[in-house]
Amino acid sequence: MHPAATMTHVHRDMTARLVLDVTSPARLVLEIAVSHRHDPVEELSILSGGRAVVPREVVDPHGSRLHVLDVQPGQLTVDYRASVTGRAEPEPGDPSDELLYLRPSRYCESDTLAPTARAEFVGLAGVELLGAVSSWVGTRLAYAPGSSLPTDGAVRTLLARRGVCRDFAHLVVALLRALDVPARLAAVYAPGLDPMDFHAVAEAYVEGQWRVLDATTLAPRSSLVRIATGRDASDTAFLSVHRGTATLRELQVSAVADTLPDDDVRELVSIG
Repeated sequence: MHPAATMTHVHRDMTARLVLDVTSPARLVLEIAVSHRHDPVEELSILSGGRAVVPREVVDPHGSRLHVLDVQPGQLTVDYRASVTGRAEPEPGDPSDELLYLRPSRYCESDTLAPTARAEFVGLAGVELLGAVSSWVGTRLAYAPGSSLPTDGAVRTLLARRGVCRDFAHLVVALLRALDVPARLAAVYAPGLDPMDFHAVAEAYVEGQWRVLDATTLAPRSSLVRIATGRDASDTAFLSVHRGTATLRELQVSAVADTLPDDDVRELVSIG
């Protein structure tokens, strides 16, 4: 049975808790809420100095939800919980997206990596290419928490041969774009992930659909729940700080599912 079929009625629960020290008046942007495409049942609580803060929600064309809040100095606590049953409707293809996600971006330097991509994957295309790129990245990088900087891109990741999920995803995306396959990054909740955290995966546009690739193989792809979608991690960061200063003191993430399906890396899977 296709792994996605087992997820038709499965129930998934997600939580996130952030505690920040805000040291000067700041505008914060959170991307922790489940995408509208999943139609979640959810609750978001934000307290600044013990007082409730009501954020402004901005939704992008992919259904990613950004919560914008202006806060004063003090401790800020964010608690989010959501439940999702079944699978989201697949995102329709968009010609402008196909062009956008062929371009190099800050963390996915596909132009620099083009000679490497062409040499390593000569003669491959379509589904065969997706599997080859994901496996290549997964076997050449070591998953090592704390081994990379937030500013590291795909080139530096390849040179270091180690990183975390976003580094794996950036390298997959950059190599695919270098081979003229539209590719992007998705931030997700990932039931089964160990160690548990926000997770990042790559998506490639093939045969008229966006298909998910996870070179870390740390969680079954068909159990993923989308948070945000973008060119790379600069578009999908769970926290951005503007017009002030704030330090993240605590981060807790959980994601569980009634059923964790097997994940056959040869299967084409979409986030749902």
